[in-house]
Amino acid sequence: MHGPTLVNWLLALLTATAGAYCLTRLRHAPCATAAPGTGPTNPPLARESDAAEALMGLGMAAMAVTGATVPAAVWACLFGLPAAAFLLAALHAPAGRAHRLHHAVGALAMTYMALAMTASPGGHHHATALGTPLLTGTLLLYFGGYSLWAGARLLRTPAGTLVLGTTGLPRACRLTMGIGMFAMLLTM
Repeated sequence: MHGPTLVNWLLALLTATAGAYCLTRLRHAPCATAAPGTGPTNPPLARESDAAEALMGLGMAAMAVTGATVPAAVWACLFGLPAAAFLLAALHAPAGRAHRLHHAVGALAMTYMALAMTASPGGHHHATALGTPLLTGTLLLYFGGYSLWAGARLLRTPAGTLVLGTTGLPRACRLTMGIGMFAMLLTM
């Protein structure tokens, strides 16, 4: 992206860590086995969620560091194809529809940012904003609201106790990626 270099690297570190954790979770145990309410309760849906979150975390890290040096077609394939798959899956399977739509919105937002960034001369801007302000604003509202919601869920469980240990890690990853997406959109 085109923020300060230190911010880009910190964002990359944060999202790469979240993506790597999701990848590890995918390899060992899906998030559904951690605790009720931490993610999808259907094991195949949980594995799908882990894979989507790993892709998004690692993809956000790569985009924050490499920016417009990667061709738009690569970013469009990397995020556009999963977005289409999530949209189709959400239309045809009622189980996990909201979760799949969230992943579709995230993948479409990544595609949008990549295409806007690569369309700009040099991948950076100085006088004008990248992308469509209305769409950017809508995505900022969505991911800002999602981050607030995910943060509230991380802090409290229905029983009113603080979530500790590995039970809260999937929620913390989702919060991290929501904040990361918000930060990337904010720099557009």
